[in-house]
Amino acid sequence: MECLSDHLTKVVGLQHHFKIKTYYQLFTILKSKAMKKVIFLIGIMLLTAGAAKAQDTKTQSGPEIEFEEIVHDYGDVPYNGNGECEFRFTNTGDAPLLIQKPKSSCGCTVPSWPDKPILPGESDVIKVTYRTNRAGNFNKKVTVTSNALKNSTVELRIKGRVLDKPTETLPEKTDGFDNGSPVNHD
Repeated sequence: MECLSDHLTKVVGLQHHFKIKTYYQLFTILKSKAMKKVIFLIGIMLLTAGAAKAQDTKTQSGPEIEFEEIVHDYGDVPYNGNGECEFRFTNTGDAPLLIQKPKSSCGCTVPSWPDKPILPGESDVIKVTYRTNRAGNFNKKVTVTSNALKNSTVELRIKGRVLDKPTETLPEKTDGFDNGSPVNHD
């Protein structure tokens, strides 16, 4: 290696000679057993620090939202029938929970929500009304956004089938006779 270093000193100059010597020294240090132990210990310290940071994240305090159910199946609903349901939730955190305006996937699904903070341990509901003035299957979602630490956005789903609109039949006028002849009351 010394011959190469001497040759480069003559060709490139003294400054380049020091760079090569520095890289060579670094390579020599990294190969030594003592340096391998130091690198290993630094790696262990970084892993330990990362694990401690992950534990700190678990112990963060704040609001948490937990729903009893996130899907409501209406089954078969009569045309213009009751399309209301409720999604019950609890604040399982240790700070007040704030619900922002839930967004529905279409205008036929209308959510309503509490406008006051939900204190830790308390429960409330998100009410969803589906307009049942159209026959057929439906599968809609309502996106609830809150200040919860873990589940700040939750998708609630409603599904079911609105039955066909009943057909109207007019009553027939009968005279009480089965033959259909006109009645003459003499």
